Amino acid sequence: MNILTKIKNQFLLLVTLLISYGLQAQGNDVEMADIMRSNGKIYVVVAVLAIVFIGIVIYLISIDRKLNKLEKNQ
Repeated sequence: MNILTKIKNQFLLLVTLLISYGLQAQGNDVEMADIMRSNGKIYVVVAVLAIVFIGIVIYLISIDRKLNKLEKNQ
């Protein structure tokens, strides 16, 4: 198995675990989240997390393309 495929699989597993953990936490009342939601700051947190996640995905895609070019040159 290619090392890049292993990394992609581990990344997908991590994302799946984080999503399932987040879904379990939906039933709990969290004061901090309520306060941030009432102040409108929760949207800032979500936006920053989305930007970081998108940046990581773009970085991984660029590394994948560079590796493919190097493999073709060999």
